Amino acid sequence: MLPVSLTFAGAFALVALWLAYRVVRVRMNAEVMVGDGGHPLLIARMRAQANFVEYTPFVLILMVLIEMAGGSAWGLRVVGALYVIARVLHAFGMDKPTMPAPLRATGACATWLILLALAIWAIWLASHGPAVPAVRYL
Repeated sequence: MLPVSLTFAGAFALVALWLAYRVVRVRMNAEVMVGDGGHPLLIARMRAQANFVEYTPFVLILMVLIEMAGGSAWGLRVVGALYVIARVLHAFGMDKPTMPAPLRATGACATWLILLALAIWAIWLASHGPAVPAVRYL
């Protein structure tokens, strides 16, 4: 069982639903059912949702594989919690498209750092893990 990854898969799904709800709420108020209608807030919220969907599979896959490889559960919990916080900050930052956008930038940079850390952690575990004997074919 993968309790840390499973917990964060659920948390990420809740963030995805929250982001979708934010899009739908603007769609209903702006009466734009398809596309963005040129509505700036709708465009921003759609991008926040899409951006979450772009990064989350990589984060979750790496978390699962690191947990399977024996990575620190505590470390994965910290990374998962930071990722949730980063994506929420990014979403709120996207609502205010003026520059500078500190919440958006903080969320984006944190996401990149988290993905980089997970990638390095995965590579390190793969290169320092127990040797797997070669499979012999008949």
